[in-house]
Amino acid sequence: MKDVNILVVGVGGQGTVLAGDILAEVGMLAGFDSKKSDILGLAIRGGSVVSHIRWGDKVNAPMSMRGKVDYLLAFEPLEALRQLEYLNEKSTVVYNEYKIPPVTVSSGLADYPEEALIQKALNEAVEKVYRFNATEKALGIGAVKTVNVILIGALSALLDVDVAVWEEAVKKFVPAKYSDLNLKALHTGRDLMEAMK
Repeated sequence: MKDVNILVVGVGGQGTVLAGDILAEVGMLAGFDSKKSDILGLAIRGGSVVSHIRWGDKVNAPMSMRGKVDYLLAFEPLEALRQLEYLNEKSTVVYNEYKIPPVTVSSGLADYPEEALIQKALNEAVEKVYRFNATEKALGIGAVKTVNVILIGALSALLDVDVAVWEEAVKKFVPAKYSDLNLKALHTGRDLMEAMK
């Protein structure tokens, strides 16, 4: 298969690194060479967190993927918008509509872009954009911290990897006592995507 380049972006505390770990594990369990690299920035202050993941027959470290990302998984709308340079016209974007304004916005130094502007920029840049309020869905199943796994579930419905592989990877990286909840989150995301496709 051709290499698959995935970019996961979020705000500190949203589980971006964990999501990258799960996606890298999925790649390995599915039989691919799988590499991952994280950029944490000022994550502890609610800053951007970025995780690059690559799958393929033989892949190099995923540090330079500008214009080469196949799938962007964004846990926050502005974080999706900030990654346009990594996308191309064939890319697919899956993003959470729930906004977490950065410090520059909450302190009055900048304005948060209008939702319509974010949608327009993404729709003009890539082939497919899927969006939904993953935070609302996470609260609906009883744990806001499952936003990342709900979005992974949505992505899983777009990739040709057996669902059992996704389940195994999730179970490996979440605490055992939260395993059932996170598997529910995974399937919530899958069901959402199946309904949107």
